[in-house]
Amino acid sequence: MRSWSVSTPTPSPLSPSPDLLRRLVGVLDLTTLEGTDTAERVRELCAKGLDPLGDGSATVGAICVYPTMVPVAAETLAGSSVGLASVAGAFPSGMSPLHLRVAEAAWAVEQGATEIDMVISRGEFLVGRMDRVVEEVREIRAAIGAASLKVILETGELVTETNIRAASELVVPLLRDGDFIKTSTGKSQPAATLEATGVMLAVLAECWRTGGPKVGLKPAGGVRTANDALAYWSQANEMMAGNAEWVQPDPRYFRIGASSLLGSLVEAIRQGPR
Repeated sequence: MRSWSVSTPTPSPLSPSPDLLRRLVGVLDLTTLEGTDTAERVRELCAKGLDPLGDGSATVGAICVYPTMVPVAAETLAGSSVGLASVAGAFPSGMSPLHLRVAEAAWAVEQGATEIDMVISRGEFLVGRMDRVVEEVREIRAAIGAASLKVILETGELVTETNIRAASELVVPLLRDGDFIKTSTGKSQPAATLEATGVMLAVLAECWRTGGPKVGLKPAGGVRTANDALAYWSQANEMMAGNAEWVQPDPRYFRIGASSLLGSLVEAIRQGPR
């Protein structure tokens, strides 16, 4: 077990009203990132994301797939407001030459991706080669144009509060309004934790307060239940207090990446207030 030494506010409990739960559905990046993914699986995921409650009242924030699945997802989502995210840039390791990672991200956007989820080179960061991390974020950010960029820190591999804070402070100034920092790929453990998001939110709150880019947060990896989602939103809502854009879950600034969370949210909505 890794030991965290983090001082973050305890999330205030929020009443899980149907409206709040529906809004959390609307910030979900519904994800499939398996080696067995097929075009049919991606079409089914897109259909679920277009009508997750089965009554036409909501959509998810985005569908997140591997680059090779972007064309079929783009075709299925055409004409909708649902974003199309692609993990690109040698996901989940980032261990490919930078020019290939940049080319993959640009190709995914050419195929229809509106959002790119990239990973930083944790090895470079951990040995102090910060210039390499800055270079990769800058180059991919430039290559994808108007698409949104989500930068995955892989907080479980960064291990300490100091590292997570330093990585957040390094990356956030390189981003634009509507970009994100993201906890994890979901391919390593620990993935998302409230301790890690607390550190990331502290950096985001300071950036917003001082007039920097309006960068958002995406917890991802291990967020499986409605209670999990409520905890992450409660924490973000508390720590970003004072910013009107954070009064309610807004897909421009808050996303949750998950593959199994939707079912729990739908069940909680159908059960109603308790």
